[in-house]
Amino acid sequence: MTLAAGLLASVSQTSAQQVDRIDDPVEWVNPLMGSDSKPSLSNGNTYPAITMPWGMNTWMPQTGKMGSGWAYTYAADKIRGFKQTHQPSPWMNDYGQFSIMPTTGKLKPREDDRASWFSHKAEVAKPYYYSVYLADHDVTTEIAPTERAARFRFTFPQTDSAFVIIDAFDKGSFVKIIPGQNKIVGYTTRNSGGVPQNFKNYFVIQFDRPFARTAVWSDSLIASQQMELTNNHAGAIVGFKTRKGEQVQARVASSFISLEQAERNLGEIGNDNFETVKEKAKQAWNTELKRVAVEGGSVEQMQTFYSCLYRSLQFPRKFYEMDASNKVVHYSPFNGQTLPGYMFTDTGFWDTFRALFPFLNMMYPTLNSHIQEGLVNTYKESGWLPEWASPGHRPVMIGSNSASIVADAYLKGARGYDINTLYEAVLKNSENAGPMSTLGRAGVDYYNKLGYVPYDVKINENAARTLEYAYDDFTIYQLAKALKRPQAEIDRFAKRSQNYRNLFDPEHKLMRGKNKDGQFQKPFNPFKWGDAFTEGNSWHYTWSVFHDVEGLIGLMGGRKSFVGMLDSVFVVPPIFDDSYYGSVIHEIREMQIMNMGNYAHGNQPIQHMTYLYNFAGEPWKTQYWVRDVMNRLYKPTPDGYCGDEDNGQTSVWYVFSALGFYPVCPATDQYVIGTPLFKKATLSLENGKKLVINAPDNSDQNRYVGKLKLNGKNYEKNWLSHAELLQGGKLEFKMVDEPNKERGTQPADFPYSFSTEKR
Repeated sequence: MTLAAGLLASVSQTSAQQVDRIDDPVEWVNPLMGSDSKPSLSNGNTYPAITMPWGMNTWMPQTGKMGSGWAYTYAADKIRGFKQTHQPSPWMNDYGQFSIMPTTGKLKPREDDRASWFSHKAEVAKPYYYSVYLADHDVTTEIAPTERAARFRFTFPQTDSAFVIIDAFDKGSFVKIIPGQNKIVGYTTRNSGGVPQNFKNYFVIQFDRPFARTAVWSDSLIASQQMELTNNHAGAIVGFKTRKGEQVQARVASSFISLEQAERNLGEIGNDNFETVKEKAKQAWNTELKRVAVEGGSVEQMQTFYSCLYRSLQFPRKFYEMDASNKVVHYSPFNGQTLPGYMFTDTGFWDTFRALFPFLNMMYPTLNSHIQEGLVNTYKESGWLPEWASPGHRPVMIGSNSASIVADAYLKGARGYDINTLYEAVLKNSENAGPMSTLGRAGVDYYNKLGYVPYDVKINENAARTLEYAYDDFTIYQLAKALKRPQAEIDRFAKRSQNYRNLFDPEHKLMRGKNKDGQFQKPFNPFKWGDAFTEGNSWHYTWSVFHDVEGLIGLMGGRKSFVGMLDSVFVVPPIFDDSYYGSVIHEIREMQIMNMGNYAHGNQPIQHMTYLYNFAGEPWKTQYWVRDVMNRLYKPTPDGYCGDEDNGQTSVWYVFSALGFYPVCPATDQYVIGTPLFKKATLSLENGKKLVINAPDNSDQNRYVGKLKLNGKNYEKNWLSHAELLQGGKLEFKMVDEPNKERGTQPADFPYSFSTEKR
């Protein structure tokens, strides 16, 4: 196999198909992975994010119309501009957005008129660098980022009509041209919610040469005599006379605080030229990506792994800035004030509590301590913990999974923030419904009185809420013990953690909505999406008993019956009932076309299910299905995901799974063992220790764990301890091509369940 020239320098190969070592992992990332998506079918719903790890600002080529959540789609053939974006997903859409577009010839500022044809063959997309040729204008645009700023480089043809168009978008914007400083300043207010009334994203654009022409514009009106404009839709134009191949450069920065702060953020670039900014961004990505070094996989596996790791290191996004004294400050998206301390945003805990935050706790505990401080600030500024923030509270999804985020961080050692305030916030959530459906707990009075949210009281997705509240109560129970809270309080949450039992239907061996009078809802179709469940059906949500799988096994009639139900998920054809939605939503279609029965990996509720065989003594089935999902449902291509990527969660499932273990139940100390994908992985932990995972016999055929040693000693359990892994050491997997049906089969080997906890 011949590798691309850019990879040759960083790879040594022991065979035609195997990549032995990578020195430059960022070059293996494909930012276009998942970008071939549309509302009816998501292959990731991603865009090429040109950014820094967890960077406050991100840049992207914009193919969609202003205001469209599908701002970049691989199938598009025209670029309308290069947009500063903060979009976490197309369904949430964007805020703090404006665009820059170079053009030549007749001046046409409107987005459809200025748009240019482009080809992916003349496009280079890397995490730290983007370049594309705009055919209609004969201009090449290049971008290199910092956390809050970026450098642009435009290569023009010979023309006296070279322009750069700044579009501050509609819904209220301002631009001002300052010719004496080769500068444009302004602000945009376009957003999709989650902001207070005074929200603005202030920007400054500093060019490297004087302007030959200036104008401001609004819609199709161009005003050459004006230097500033405040309008519903304001923009600016600067013109140059260029020789063939002449480059015009610009430094761009923004701030949610003020224009002065935007100027301060421009200091991230300072006097660095384009190549220096690009190289520093590359080094920043390599620093983080090298923390998880994998060896001995195929080219495709390496590309997929590092593309997924890149996605896992973008959210939650930094929403803080450094003031004139170099102190951390943030604009509050909750009360509109500028306040001291950290703030992070653009994440939905319904998705990311499952694996993204456990990954941060394992590999980036200091960062997650800052995130926890940001949660303290969110609570103080809004009165509630966030569940979906972009940038402020958004009424999307269900649950009060902030409890899991708070508990998992503290229980795994995060410190340096006010845990008592966070615990107060978690308690408030457990007893109150908030001002929007995602704050506190919708249906909390029913849940706390009856032990479930009823089906017939006009609270949608009630069974899903009940199951998630029960798990969240378990995480509060765990945190309450660690904080030495009163025993009565600890017992209250221990009892509530068992509320999942109230929805188990022994006739179908599945979870089912229940009416206020205690009767199960009728009729019951376990293949019905939505209704009592959230973006899934009973076959998907029944497994959402992360904390007490042994209890669920008991309800199902024992291990044999439980394993049979797990098996059935893959055996049952992709039947569905979409009547709740009135049409086939994209999550349904993504399940249907994957040829894995009713397994719906493209959405989060079932992503842990393949690991549950470990709790019932048949770990080889976990090994089979986890490897199958990695092989079949992830590719380093524009259609490389099997559903929404969702802020790192679907990506980090692959990252954890490729390492050989997964956090089925955050707020416990355990990772459940699966099957490593690579012959070797080395984790450089923040404490300076290294965890080495060896599986030298790994191959497509050898997907089963024949034997496992931990630091030289035979290890029979189906789980690994977080605390023990943080001490570093060596995991040695003996991979074989036939299941070892002796290893991990005894109850003493099974992972944690609440029902077997010694209390």
